[in-house]
Amino acid sequence: MGERQKQLLKLLRGSKPGLSVDELSKGLEITRNAVRQHLAALEVAGLVGTGASRPSGGGRPQQLYVLTELGKEMAPRQYSWLAQLVLASVRREAGIDMGKRMTEIGANVAHQIRSQYPGLSTHKEKVEKLTEVMDQLGYSARNATVSGGESIIEADNCVFHSMAKKDLAICHLDRGLMGTFTDSDVEHHECMAQGGNVCRFKLKSKEE
Repeated sequence: MGERQKQLLKLLRGSKPGLSVDELSKGLEITRNAVRQHLAALEVAGLVGTGASRPSGGGRPQQLYVLTELGKEMAPRQYSWLAQLVLASVRREAGIDMGKRMTEIGANVAHQIRSQYPGLSTHKEKVEKLTEVMDQLGYSARNATVSGGESIIEADNCVFHSMAKKDLAICHLDRGLMGTFTDSDVEHHECMAQGGNVCRFKLKSKEE
């Protein structure tokens, strides 16, 4: 798969309703004909399909393109296999609180990663670095700061998606990771495993 096709899949991953040829052309900075050629190849591969049509300003409705289930699975999930092993191990322990244990595991991961960045001091720096780390891990993450010292991290790709659909306790690993890395209280406002467009977390600094 070429870089353009990877970029096209990433754009579609960030838009659950789908994107039109014009929107993909603008996002990729290539011609509409080139977009159509890439879409045709990705459709043959079973990675992209046609979604709904969207009315355009008085003209012919725009056809939207979306990721297929196979296309969604093409997203990088660099350590979901490890989480499956962890879950299997935890489930063998009698009387375990899965949510609490996942939070503890996420916190331990955060301590290990934070040790690589000793210079982080402000909440903003911690959130920005965490977003960068999560993006490298395959979350396709981005962040924004809102009023009151709170930050939002959104992820277009849940690295534990298949597992989280079966057991939402796995989401506590993310919360443990994010809360410990950024010294924040974390609220999970939207979840892809529950039908959301993104995984959205609000982080409020404990130091303020």
